[in-house]
Amino acid sequence: MAKKTPAPEGVYRVIDVVGSSDTSWEDAARRAVETAGKSLRDLRVAEVTKMDMRVENGKVAAFRTRVSLSFKYEA
Repeated sequence: MAKKTPAPEGVYRVIDVVGSSDTSWEDAARRAVETAGKSLRDLRVAEVTKMDMRVENGKVAAFRTRVSLSFKYEA
């Protein structure tokens, strides 16, 4: 039986960010994570929590993705 590695100890913060894209939900999520990563260090987990679209004149104008990001507090 494989020995389990203990989870690293620490304190993490979780925030929500929303990315927008003209092409896809995936692109919107990527933009959200990459933009947040420019000012937040040590991002650990990104979880898509909501996807929606902006509609104009009966057509999809933009894709939006809400992402919960966690990052570790520095000691």
